[in-house]
Amino acid sequence: MSERYRSREFVRWSDVDKAGIICYGSYVRFFEIAETELFRSVGYPYSTMFDDLDIWLPRKLLHFEFHHPALLDDLLDVESWIGRVGRTSLQLDFSTSKFADGKSTVTATGHVVMVATDRESMRPVPIPPPLVEAIRPFVAEPAAPRNR
Repeated sequence: MSERYRSREFVRWSDVDKAGIICYGSYVRFFEIAETELFRSVGYPYSTMFDDLDIWLPRKLLHFEFHHPALLDDLLDVESWIGRVGRTSLQLDFSTSKFADGKSTVTATGHVVMVATDRESMRPVPIPPPLVEAIRPFVAEPAAPRNR
């Protein structure tokens, strides 16, 4: 079983609407925190990763699904892991949960697809092997084939 990176962050005033419910776009901030900290935990903080590996990782896709509302001052647990490693792309998966009344409730799930690109031409390049090796503990195991 692969590891999941876990971080915690409060829903802040700037994250909510007038009713005190998190705005959907605010999940980008939560997912970016989890993403940044996952890479930092494997020795590739964004402050050095791009220079060290000579790549960029622009986003190709953002996908969110919203399950239950999160409210102002809720403490969210954000889990992140590598859902897929392609030749030139990475998919990071995310799940956020809040705790209330002794139980955990998933508030949102999602994923982001990033493409490794050459920093000058912006053309896709293979994911650098040192990065692939560093993130290996967080790579989800492929689903077992289903019997039909």
